[in-house]
Amino acid sequence: MRIRAETALGQGMPDREAALARGFVLGEDDRIDPRTRDDFQRSNLTHLLAVSGENVILLGVLAWPLLALLGLPLRARLIGTLCLIAIYVPVTGAGPSIQRAGVMGAAGLVAALADRPRSRWYAVLLAAGITLAANPRADGDVGWQLSFAAVIGIMLWAKRLASVLSGGADRRSARHALTEAVAVTAAATVATAPLMAAEFDQFSPAALPANVLAAPAVAPAMWLGMLTGILGQAPFLPVAPLNWLDSLCLAYIAQVAHWLAAPDWALLTVHLGSIWSVAAASAGLLVAMELLLRRLGRLKGGWHWKPSAAKTAGLAAVVLAAGLLSAAPLGGHSAPLESTRTLSVRVLDVGQGDSILLDPPDGDPVLVDTGPPGDGVEDRLRELDIHRLAAIVITHDQSDHAGDLDELLDAVRVDRLVYGRDDPQLRSAALAAGAEPYRLAEGGEIDSAGLRMSALWPPRELLGDTGEDPNLLCLVLVARWRHFSMLLTGDAEAESVPIDPGPIDVLKVAHHGSEDAGLDELLERSVPKLAVISVGAGNPYGHPADPTVTELHQHGVPVMRTDRQGEIDIAADGSRWTVGLGPG
Repeated sequence: MRIRAETALGQGMPDREAALARGFVLGEDDRIDPRTRDDFQRSNLTHLLAVSGENVILLGVLAWPLLALLGLPLRARLIGTLCLIAIYVPVTGAGPSIQRAGVMGAAGLVAALADRPRSRWYAVLLAAGITLAANPRADGDVGWQLSFAAVIGIMLWAKRLASVLSGGADRRSARHALTEAVAVTAAATVATAPLMAAEFDQFSPAALPANVLAAPAVAPAMWLGMLTGILGQAPFLPVAPLNWLDSLCLAYIAQVAHWLAAPDWALLTVHLGSIWSVAAASAGLLVAMELLLRRLGRLKGGWHWKPSAAKTAGLAAVVLAAGLLSAAPLGGHSAPLESTRTLSVRVLDVGQGDSILLDPPDGDPVLVDTGPPGDGVEDRLRELDIHRLAAIVITHDQSDHAGDLDELLDAVRVDRLVYGRDDPQLRSAALAAGAEPYRLAEGGEIDSAGLRMSALWPPRELLGDTGEDPNLLCLVLVARWRHFSMLLTGDAEAESVPIDPGPIDVLKVAHHGSEDAGLDELLERSVPKLAVISVGAGNPYGHPADPTVTELHQHGVPVMRTDRQGEIDIAADGSRWTVGLGPG
């Protein structure tokens, strides 16, 4: 059913809108281009790309009149809607947020069928109990946490806030619809702000205007997409007209996301570093919202308050400011770029070799490769006052990647020496230095304080082939920290090593920029925003090769090279990253 729906949602729509439609209806966002994804993230519209309670509500609203048109009585319509929810949840992948919404929606329908009173709080607790019974570790999933925080915030504040803002407007009026959109968005944004600050180091002031502007098109886009998914189960039925209408709604939402993502203030860096700071910020927000709502309620009771657009925007600003103020005393800050909590990535200038240092703010650094012999990586670590490494990763044991290993093991304390193909010499060197020898293969991962480095290559079954070209067994890693990602290719050229990292921010070009027939396809799949080449000046191999540099330029990827720029420094905070030059 999911495959047929995916196919139907791609008919008669431009690629961008088709990818968004699959995200809206099925939660499948892997085909959305990186620029559009970034716009939705910065404007805080990413919740539209993850199926959740909104989808379940809209499915029920869509199903009710359709089932009524079939002449079904009330009880049959309730059962029919319940069955649709039971089908829809697994078709979308049954993620934490849609599980929660499905259980709550089903609970309400069952209560109606049984003529029992409905309690939203009972439904929330029931959803928590069932999702945790299905997966006891679900509470560690940030999607699960955000889903419950958002729905609790909406239950606590949305109705009261809408009542204050509406000024007694008729429920069918445009003003009432606008105030409901503002109230729901503000309540969900405030309730999830502490978790967003703790998990992603970010807060989006653009959330309220973006969601309000997008609101008129969201329900039509969802309904049209759902109808297409239903009709697509019978491939002979035409869906192109529905998709054409849907594409107009989706294009409008994408444009809103682009507009609201553009300002520098759209995404601010705000950090909460512990569970206690999250709890304190949440308590502060709860008190601030309650005081604000009571104050506005008294004002409304004393005189007929009909808020203008300016007053509505002012109220939203007060609510959002309360969220920032509650976080600020707890070690957070709200500067867009000047965050001290940054991941530092240094592509070291080691001549014709590779050495990249990744230093997370709350943990020990990881060094990927150590450069050729005598290039003084250990001296550079001393200059940076680094005396301990969480890991040294040797992508493959060749002199331009592991030449300074022995000196480094003597100079700094290393917790773990990571490599791919079993190598007795590397194992012995690790044990002699008091480091843990650790073999890594495709699907494996190492971590240092939130810096995750996942192996994309080589498969474990190839590691026993000692006669294979070392470059073909080179460890290929993708490093991720918050929203930043970097593909570390070592000497593994794309023409020989089939990898698909998905969209990334930075590409370390393989094998010092040697000619690579597979580079074009890799760039199409990964869409990097920057390419760095670790290469020695005047090397005898002609690196980087002209075709490689030309290919990068044709794809519009800026290129930085250690033979020309020296050390390349990248700083990534919770929302964006910058690049500069180190010494030399």
